[in-house]
Amino acid sequence: MANDLIPDPLTTPAGLRPRGLVDLSGGGAVPHTLDYPPGSVVVVSGLPGSGKSTALGRWAAAAPVIDPRTTHLACEAVMPDWLPYAVYRPWARLRYFRRLHTSTRDGAELLVHDCGSRSWLRRHLSRLLAPQGRELHLVILDVGAPEALAGQHSRGRSAPRRTFARHHRGLGRLVLALRAHGPAAAPGTASVTLLDRAARDRLPQVTFGRV
Repeated sequence: MANDLIPDPLTTPAGLRPRGLVDLSGGGAVPHTLDYPPGSVVVVSGLPGSGKSTALGRWAAAAPVIDPRTTHLACEAVMPDWLPYAVYRPWARLRYFRRLHTSTRDGAELLVHDCGSRSWLRRHLSRLLAPQGRELHLVILDVGAPEALAGQHSRGRSAPRRTFARHHRGLGRLVLALRAHGPAAAPGTASVTLLDRAARDRLPQVTFGRV
């Protein structure tokens, strides 16, 4: 496994500053905090139902959260009930990406909810942040398809089968590439942290410039 950084279960600090590839899956020690440089943008990725919203809700005290579902609901609120979401999905996505683009320009830290299969989004964010001397970091909730499907069932909201399959393929390719080639598989990111279900549930907070 080509990790740039693998925390030692006996020496992992209470607060960890991720660099390179950090694999916290597999039942080892999990730090109390992931601490990122001030001004960083942290993209939290995973399959629909993997627990992104729950994790981001727990970490939201550290920075504003940019979540496409917030934009989806805002658009839904002003549309007639009879109009299917598929009709205005492009508009909702455009609003989300414009909000994300605008939010990265003020220099503040951000937590971004993303499926993880859109490598172009990470490249775009990296290009926006680099001239400002800011960093892009990635956290992947690698919980597996059965766990993600169970998560969808528990929340009573399911992604369309084709959408889930597309995200599953894209995220799966990324995780395999990371395990084979390390952080070079996610160009433009200063760190990539892998969390399985246990590590996701045991990581209580994210901070910026605290450790």
